[in-house]
Parts: sequence; structure tokens; C-alpha cells
Amino acid sequence: MAKERGEKVVATNRRARHDYLIEDTYEAGMVLSGTEVKSLREGRASLVDGYAFVDAGEAWLDAVHIPEYTEGTWNNHAPRRKRKLLLHKQEIVKISHKTSQGGYTLVPMKIYFHDGRAKVEIAVAKGKREFDKRQALREKTDKREAERAMRSRNRLGE
Repeated sequence: MAKERGEKVVATNRRARHDYLIEDTYEAGMVLSGTEVKSLREGRASLVDGYAFVDAGEAWLDAVHIPEYTEGTWNNHAPRRKRKLLLHKQEIVKISHKTSQGGYTLVPMKIYFHDGRAKVEIAVAKGKREFDKRQALREKTDKREAERAMRSRNRLGE
């Protein structure tokens, strides 16, 4: 079998950019069981309630839903179990210092396969307040309306 090349995105957390200000992102490997990998290869995962944390010098991913593999047997995995993240020690120290400052959290952004290996992108993020979210939405709609106006203006000039 030929080795996989490139990147195949399995799941993204689109809500995270709305709810958090993203400061840093890290790519981490995950310790998975065989049925979890097979379920991910089918493109089934959800990052909605997921979060990451550092405990005793190790990074963990929790509450990420990887459904049971349909062809699996009695030794199938638990859908929402804690999964160990594979990061360099310096990255774990940086992340733990940042999150211990307060107001910061670790949010999974996407799960993907990079050259056949399952990876997760985690971000050090700060929660947005309600008015920040409204401001971001307002800026987005203003930008969209300005682009529409410029497009229609360019069409009239032709």
C-alpha cells in the first residue's frame, strides 16, 4: 500500500474562532487505539465540547467525540475518553505557563491526518466576552458589504 501524502482534515472547530481569541497554535500527535484511527479515517469526529489541559507534565485532550468504529468488536474504544497528546517538553512547559496565568485555555482547532499520522491542532486561547463577539460580527458584515459595493461599482464601470 502506498504511503499517504499531504493533509486530510477530519474535523474542525469552527466555533472556537468565534468564542476565543487565538494566541498560539501547536500541532500535536495523539495516542489512539486502532478503532479510533479507523473511525477517524472514515471522517467521523466532533470537537464541539473538547478541551485540552496539562497535568503532571503531560498534555491531555478530553471530551472530544470520536464515535465507535461500526465494524469494531467488543474491544471498541470509549467515544469520549481522555487522549494523551504528544508534544515536545518545551512546548508543554510554554503551554502550562501560559494557561496558569489565568484567562487562557487550550482549545482543539482541528483533527487531521498529516502524511498518514493523526494530528490535532491545539490553540492557546483567551475567551471573548459577549460584546467582543458582537464587535467581530459587525466588522465581518461591514467588510462583506464594502466588498459587495466595490464589486458592483467595478461592474458598472466596465
